[in-house]
Amino acid sequence: MWFNIFLIVIGLAALVVGGDFLVKGAVGIAVKARLSKLVIGMTVVSFGTSAPELIVSLQAAFDNVPEIAIGNVIGSNIANLALVLGITVLIFPMPVGMNTKKYDWPMMMIASILFYLFALNFSIARWEGILMFIILIGFIIFLVVNSRKNNVRMDEEALTDMPTGKINIWKYLGFLAVGLVMLYFGSQWLVGGASDLALGLGVSKHIIGITIVAFGTSVPELVTSVVAAYRKETDISVGNLVGSNVFNILAVIGLTAAIKPIPIESHVVSWDMIWMLGIAFILLPMMFIGPRIGRVSGIILIGSYITYILLLF
Repeated sequence: MWFNIFLIVIGLAALVVGGDFLVKGAVGIAVKARLSKLVIGMTVVSFGTSAPELIVSLQAAFDNVPEIAIGNVIGSNIANLALVLGITVLIFPMPVGMNTKKYDWPMMMIASILFYLFALNFSIARWEGILMFIILIGFIIFLVVNSRKNNVRMDEEALTDMPTGKINIWKYLGFLAVGLVMLYFGSQWLVGGASDLALGLGVSKHIIGITIVAFGTSVPELVTSVVAAYRKETDISVGNLVGSNVFNILAVIGLTAAIKPIPIESHVVSWDMIWMLGIAFILLPMMFIGPRIGRVSGIILIGSYITYILLLF
């Protein structure tokens, strides 16, 4: 058991560090290719921060443990809003950008409902995964065109480390390579350790996936958001967490299902997905009551996460 816990911890650490290297490398290469900050923020950075979830879900699907692949995404989406956002606004109430209200939240709900409807037959088929990914590409194109038209500035924390001056392409290719290698081995250790731990404890792989694995892949968002809230840096917006949920469904589930169709257990559809949809929906009134999402909302969000976890076990 202890060896499996060690594998999980090492796997999570490799995923966090690997994801950071991947984003740095990809941003450096994108700057070298003279892409705008806007395009980099909406594509390279957003996709890079979802890389741990993507690699873990792909690894789980190929290892024939789809419970971990599905649990990872649903659990991450619940944790991002109920736990990460809840803790963040408890420390420092967060303002909500107009774009989040107009575009990001509705897109998250559309993606979540589509995910639920596709799962009603207890499987995400290859064509459904491809359709999800096409919708994501369309949404990104819309955001880029709309933001350029309205001259909207990107609020992406990762862009504060945007490389300047002369770009050494080999350095950033090295970052990219190191990131991909760490993500590959990290996902193998995490999925292998989690599967064996579930077997040893007599707990379902779904529960391990939706709690330990999902929380682990949400750690980067949690650390970034809490540190930003502590420093009162409001540029780490609610939109980043909502955007992460959109990518988790349309990119992670979409690409995983496009490569290998994902079977889904009935209790996931009737229980976990309902919680995912419910927590996404209760965010709507919180965004419109007052200029910020306040501490009362934070208590409600954290309370809903604790309730969900307790009922899950």
